[in-house]
Amino acid sequence: LAVSPDRVPVHPDTLIIGGGVAGIETALRIAGSGHKVWLVERTATIGGHMAMFDKTFPTLDCAACILTPKMVAAGQQENIEILNFSEVQEVSGSPGDYRVRVLRRPLRVDPQACVACHACRDVCPVRVPSEFDEGIVERKAIYMAFPQAIPNSYVVDGEHCLWVQSEGKKCGACLKKCPKDAIHLEEEPHSAELTVGNIVVATGFDPFDAALIERYGYGRYPNVLTALEFERLTNASGPTGGRIVTRTRQRHKRTGKETWVFDTDAAAPRSVAIIHCVGSRDQNHNSYCSRVCCMYSLKVAHLVKEKLPDATCYQFYIDMRAFGKGYEEFFERIKDEGVYVVRGRTAQVDDSADGLVIRGEDIVHDRIREFPVDMVLLAVGLEPAAGTARLAQVLGIKPGPDGWFTELNYNSDPTGTSRGGIHVAGVCQGPKDIPDTVAQAAAVAARVLGSVISGSLRGDRDRISAEAVAAKAAELADVNPEESAWRYERTRI
Repeated sequence: LAVSPDRVPVHPDTLIIGGGVAGIETALRIAGSGHKVWLVERTATIGGHMAMFDKTFPTLDCAACILTPKMVAAGQQENIEILNFSEVQEVSGSPGDYRVRVLRRPLRVDPQACVACHACRDVCPVRVPSEFDEGIVERKAIYMAFPQAIPNSYVVDGEHCLWVQSEGKKCGACLKKCPKDAIHLEEEPHSAELTVGNIVVATGFDPFDAALIERYGYGRYPNVLTALEFERLTNASGPTGGRIVTRTRQRHKRTGKETWVFDTDAAAPRSVAIIHCVGSRDQNHNSYCSRVCCMYSLKVAHLVKEKLPDATCYQFYIDMRAFGKGYEEFFERIKDEGVYVVRGRTAQVDDSADGLVIRGEDIVHDRIREFPVDMVLLAVGLEPAAGTARLAQVLGIKPGPDGWFTELNYNSDPTGTSRGGIHVAGVCQGPKDIPDTVAQAAAVAARVLGSVISGSLRGDRDRISAEAVAAKAAELADVNPEESAWRYERTRI
């Protein structure tokens, strides 16, 4: 633009919305410079999706070994205030001086008093699917997402707690068992009012719902999983201790109903198929490429061959998009490990007496082929996190046509937005891998610190009038101001 917004004073505190790796990295860099950070996370723990992963591509580093130290550092950093189980409800004010109302859902457990002794969990009678484990295993109504959770204390799921949901206050077993009197089931939601100068949006993504593509059988066939479910299955902290097994039918001890579960004594799959581009590059769902799916599919294939070297592993892909440093080499490594790659779209997955059958095209050999397998893994794409549209409205910024938050300029300003002092970091702006996410988080932190140190930042771009732009453009171009204004309005249209 020919005219830049005026600079305005900035409050030194920063709000970060989202506690994944992007939010944590941004918070640590800002707080490490001695400035206050409010880190808002809607779930019980920070860490985001990266905390669920087993390894990262292409180096195959342990994801927890990279992320957990950052989580602990964020929890111990005196300049970072973590507001877990919380959501931003309202934003008012102006750039450099935002007033934010945050709804804090009740934890019902005092994080300062809780010592994570697990006594409450052991006596809780309620079992529900675990969100952290993608529903492949159950948790209690009072729970800790995983042992390294930050904050490292239990929380109560009020939607399933018998005491909270019943008028007669039934149950309360955890209250009686807690040795520290840390549980307060009567706790109510409350709001926190914050004043900040900068806001960083780092809300991440949600995986595509594979059940929307019925031909793959997700939700109907027990051994059709998403890649993220497989990450939890193969993880040492997962339900089987890292053993890759097929689902088997078992009778539930308490209800007597038969359900499909992952049992450590179950048989390992003899063959595994990985289907790429599930929900991505698809005009019926998401037309964009989710970027990371090819590489994490190759990583999953390596995990299969690493733990089940005698198992047959197939990759069914449209195009292999190995775009990053070391990615193409990783693709070649996977082929050398004995993984079969089949290029072409997969038509469908069917059930059979011996397991599953994949039917799809092989465009290299110009034919339709069928492959019998024991397990199918769906490489689902990435979608904007739930609540992105509502949050965009609250912040006064517009998401793009695909639902992701829109940066001010993809090339020259990939972390800014049209509102002064509001920035985007990580996958909330669009699909990207962990290195790019961390790099963007560092860039946002540098920009925030630049404004705090200087004491001012640029105001809203949207507040610049067309007349002011036209007048400046005319001055620079030495043309008629009225003609310049007409041209500017044409570009806005």
